[in-house]
Amino acid sequence: MSQETFAALGVSAELTTALELRGITAPFQIQTRAIPPALAGTDLLAKSPTGSGKTLAFAVPLVQQLPLDDARPAALVLVPTRELALQVTEEIDALARARGAKVATVYGGVTIRPQANAARTADIVVATPGRLQDLLDRRLLTLDAVAFLVLDEADRMLDMGFVHDIKRVVAMLPKERQTLFFSATMPQEITRLADSMLRDPARVSVTPQASTAEKIAQRVILTEKASKGALLAEVLKSETIDRVLVFTRTKHGADKVVRVLAQAGLAAEAIHGNKSQNQRERVLAAFRKGSVRTLVATDIAARGIDVDGISHVVNYDLPNIPESYVHRIGRTARAGAEGVAISFCDHEERAYLRDIEKLIRMQIPATDRRTGQRPAQRPAPHQQVAAKRHNGHPQSRAHHPAGRLNNGNAQHGGRPQPHHQQRRKSEANGIGNVTFLQRPGAPR
Repeated sequence: MSQETFAALGVSAELTTALELRGITAPFQIQTRAIPPALAGTDLLAKSPTGSGKTLAFAVPLVQQLPLDDARPAALVLVPTRELALQVTEEIDALARARGAKVATVYGGVTIRPQANAARTADIVVATPGRLQDLLDRRLLTLDAVAFLVLDEADRMLDMGFVHDIKRVVAMLPKERQTLFFSATMPQEITRLADSMLRDPARVSVTPQASTAEKIAQRVILTEKASKGALLAEVLKSETIDRVLVFTRTKHGADKVVRVLAQAGLAAEAIHGNKSQNQRERVLAAFRKGSVRTLVATDIAARGIDVDGISHVVNYDLPNIPESYVHRIGRTARAGAEGVAISFCDHEERAYLRDIEKLIRMQIPATDRRTGQRPAQRPAPHQQVAAKRHNGHPQSRAHHPAGRLNNGNAQHGGRPQPHHQQRRKSEANGIGNVTFLQRPGAPR
């Protein structure tokens, strides 16, 4: 946390008081860097991870500069998921009330008319792109008066296929506006999208704090893909767990894990985009209360989970984007607590593990639980030639210990790396040498 004060950043007395009433007295790094240029009216391009305090980084200047007149809505905040929309609304509303401003939330899965009525009379609208586009297509809302646009977690909106909805929405906004663009990662697609929307933006980049990493005990278990379900059940039974968040790569995979755990006598719930709004809210409420202790989620759905007391994170599937690993395990070890991050790694995921270890600049302790024959790697062309000279067998090469990964394409079974992996490798250095995650008690 910074030694500066919100007042020193130019935040008004009424908003400073509103923050103090919530126990927020000093800004975090992203707030220190983003608030001054935003208050100056400059467009902003900010790279900031989940849990860094970025919501207040855009909420404070947005609310402070909000014109309170009859032209509504004056501000639009786009977010990727319903859960995040509700969370951001709660953060903004606490400040907006200090100025007598109204906030409305627009997201799918519920009746559209009440949302449309609320949005038309609100000063600030927090929306998911899909439902907002529904309102615009039906002419239930106009955006002619929008003076401020915020994109929060733009990389996830891109991943979810919202890029065309975003472009359509932006085309309906006044050209004279201020735009604040926040993303946890900055792949080329995000940079191109930002360039099309921003005018001479101030650029801000912060990295997760290293202190939390010291409180997270990380380990990898090498296993076969088919053995992951039984291994997860074993881990959940053997570990002392308060709450555990299990990550899968797909929605179908999340539901399958819940079924496998049920067969092992373990209760679990899944949360992902195919669940109804009522189902998601019920499951999240039960997870917060502790009546559900095991929650299985995809990366996108987990962006809206703001729950303290998560003692364990399990990567059932390793993410193919190394930065996602950092965001995932940051769900534990909050508010000064310690946490455990356990990752399952099958043969096909070994390249992902290598990229993660390269990003975080450490070798994660590994346990080998594989059984039977190891999958053979495809020989390189020069090995095939050598094999013909050695009675059909390639010359032996140095043995590498199980669980530790070599450089080069051998980790990909001799195949060239997929394009997205090559791209992600080049981006990994953008996070810098500070690897982990949000500080204890960091606001969302």
